Amino acid sequence: MKQFVVSRGSRLLFPMLFALSLLVFYRGHNLPGGGFIGGLVAAASFILLGFGTSMEDARRALRVNPVVLMGGGLLIALAAGLWGPMVGKPFLTGVWMPTFHLPLIGAVHLGTPLLFDLGVFLTVIGFTLQTTFSLAELGHVEEDED
Repeated sequence: MKQFVVSRGSRLLFPMLFALSLLVFYRGHNLPGGGFIGGLVAAASFILLGFGTSMEDARRALRVNPVVLMGGGLLIALAAGLWGPMVGKPFLTGVWMPTFHLPLIGAVHLGTPLLFDLGVFLTVIGFTLQTTFSLAELGHVEEDED
């Protein structure tokens, strides 16, 4: 019964947790939160899915190797930092695009802080899931030896 509840609950909560992580990510480039917390919530959604089914199912749901996420996140964060020197400002200086308005969302402020947070978001997801998947595989190997 316990496995049934965790399995069904994880499948139900996964999309909601991931959507929450995107909300925290977007909200955080101007307010507390952002890439790090959003990345942890996103990784937790995949880990919960792995607890409910299997870590292999969670890995398949991710669709991308976690190491690729880490590398891509680091490159995006570096690009955000280099944007400043490209426009004659110091490294990691915030550079903002013109504000525009979207229906139902309102004013959208895009800039290098959001790009940097995206890099952090992807790096945190990749690192957390790579660590979790590696530990799960290690635990699985030890169980087989017993």
